[in-house]
Amino acid sequence: MTALRRWLALAGTAIAATAVLVFAGPAPAHAAACTPAASGVTVVVDLTPFGGSVLKNCYAGDPPTGLAALTGAGYTVTGTQRWGLAFICRINGKPTAATEPCVNTPPATAYWSYWHGTPGGTWTYSSLGASSYNPAIGTVEGWAFGSGSPPTVAP
Repeated sequence: MTALRRWLALAGTAIAATAVLVFAGPAPAHAAACTPAASGVTVVVDLTPFGGSVLKNCYAGDPPTGLAALTGAGYTVTGTQRWGLAFICRINGKPTAATEPCVNTPPATAYWSYWHGTPGGTWTYSSLGASSYNPAIGTVEGWAFGSGSPPTVAP
């Protein structure tokens, strides 16, 4: 009987460990900029061109890509039909499908530009796409809609 109990205990531990691995996902997003206590990457989305506000959410942890930071910080994204998420066409439903169908890349006067910064610093236009860039913990990622201007707030 001792061997059976040991086997059952081991099986139970294995099942519990598997459940942790299966159900543990990325750290939950925080609806505010990251703080020193919640180390991660702050993601700023400027919705002012659509009559909204500037949103700041935190991706707690170290995201592998800017796209992971954006989605992991709680934003919804839509790519284009032609390029998928290699080209971000819509963030949180903006612009609407009636305005931009997201078939190909939007025009140079109306697209989501991608920026990097450090808290209290200035924005730098990204030379890489969000799927290729690896943001460092403690930095700020920015998204602004229009003709390539940075977000309306400092990082």
